Formats: sequence, structure tokens, C-alpha cells
Amino acid sequence: MRTFLEFEKPVADVIGKIEELRTLGGSSAVDGGDEIAKLEDKAEKALAELYAKLTPWQKTEVARHPDRPHTSHYLARLVDDFTPLAGDRAFADDAAIVAGVGRFNGRSVAVLGHERGSDTESRLRHNFGMARPEGYRKAKRIMQLAERFRLPVITLIDTAGAYPGIGAEERGQAEAIARSTEQALTLTVPSVAIIIGEGGSGGALALASANRVLMLEHAIYSVISPEGAASILWRDAARAQEAAANMKITAQDLLRLGVIDSIIEEPLGGAHRNLGQTIERVGAAIEASLSELSQLDGPALKASRAERFLAIGRTLET
Repeated sequence: MRTFLEFEKPVADVIGKIEELRTLGGSSAVDGGDEIAKLEDKAEKALAELYAKLTPWQKTEVARHPDRPHTSHYLARLVDDFTPLAGDRAFADDAAIVAGVGRFNGRSVAVLGHERGSDTESRLRHNFGMARPEGYRKAKRIMQLAERFRLPVITLIDTAGAYPGIGAEERGQAEAIARSTEQALTLTVPSVAIIIGEGGSGGALALASANRVLMLEHAIYSVISPEGAASILWRDAARAQEAAANMKITAQDLLRLGVIDSIIEEPLGGAHRNLGQTIERVGAAIEASLSELSQLDGPALKASRAERFLAIGRTLET
């Protein structure tokens, strides 16, 4: 069953009428073909109008849509012979981050990504994509493996942030995130990060410190969630929409500020409406980035990555 967001109610109403007509047509001699075609055209136009002027908060809702493609969907369609690698070799395996090696367009690669899960059971198993220290230590281990065997690194970012539990803090959450970020920044192999949904805080940056940072059109990327920012600034999480409007969290804002390198267009109505097309576009963007980066040697890759992130601060100062 299709899930509609609150601001999509006008479209939902039209689609409800379409389904009603189809039901009547299947159970009677009534032929509502012409009417259905008109309503479908109306729904498409209404959807286009809505998505052409989404607010930052509405983009946040789209980025969090439960039907958006997750890391597991991208792995299944883009990476052949994927072999998952588990554990941080110190404490445990963290299912919030999926990692392994495989072949992307015939090229051997290492892949890491946050996995939120798609139903209650899998969401609990993956902790809603919020990694603990062992998840970031696993990420560091896989990046070290990629460095050793000269494998390009692809990361898929989709998390509200690192898990804030007491146990995670006791096991060194901040240090684990810092070490993962450090490893990502010092790689001498090509690295490409894609924000596929929600990129939250250091939990996202630990995997997103790459040579190229790409972002889906309706994804968000920020130092804190809008709810968290509203709670800190105004002690009122209900003002999240106001916070989102001021935080510059959309792909369009971040491209202008130089935080990301390019935007991947989503199908009309968001990635959740056409998973196949979304994944195909992401795959093409990754291929273009890796082809470009493969022309650079190790020291040049490391230097250009450092310069890329240093330039963000210079951009914001001007």
C-alpha cells in the first residue's frame, strides 16, 4: 500500500478516486477509462507542482520516507558478487552499517552504507541505521582493507545520526567516529559518498568524507536534525519546521555552499516512487565519479580530498 505524506494529500485524494473507479470498472460494466486517464494526468501535474516547491521541512519528510530505497536495495542492483564483511575485530558486529566487497560495473570495490531496515523486525535489527562504536570501527577496518588492496570506496549515507545510548558512549562513540573520519580522509584510493536519504551529524560524516560527495535531490544533510536544533535553540522540538528552514540542509543549499559536489535528480514524486530509476541514476553518477578519480594517483587523491574539505570553510567565511 502506497504511503502518502501529509503535504501530498491533494494527490492522495485524486489517486483514491482513480482506485475507486478501477474497482468499479472491474466489478461492473462501467468503463471509466477516459475518466481515469484524466485523473491520472491531474495527479501527475499536481505532484509536479508540489515537488517543484518543496520546503526544507517537506524535503526532510521525503528524505525519511519509509519506502525510499535503502543501502540494501542499491547493493542488490548495483554491486555484483557482494560479500558482506562483519565485525570490528574488537567488540561485535553492528548491523546498522553494512560493509563488504564486490564488483561495480566490473570494477572491484569496497562498499559501506547505513541500513535502516524496511519493516519492524529489520529496523530493530539494524537499529534504524544508527550505528554504535563497533559500526564505525568496522567501517574503518573495511576502509583499511580497501587501502591495502587498492579498492575504490563507495559509501551510502542514510542515518539520523550515531546511536546516542549510554553503552555506545561508554565504548567510545566519539573516538570511533573520529577514527573512521580520519581513515576516510587519508585514503589513497578513490572514494565516492552518496547521501541517499538523511545524512545526520558525525554519524554521516564518518562515512561521507570522500573525494566526491553526491546527494539525491530530496535528501538532507546536516550537523543535527531539525528537531534537535529546535530543542537546543528554542527548547521546543515542535519548531522543527522553522529550524529546517534556517539550517541549509537541502541538496540545493549545500551545492551552493560547496558542501556537496553534485545533485542526483530523483524521479517525479521522490525516489520512493521509482526505486529502479533512482538506483540507475545513482549508479551512473558513481561511475562518472570513479572514472574521473581513477585518473589520479594516491597522493593526488589524498591531497585533493583534503583541499575539498578545507575549501568548505573558506567558502563559508566569504
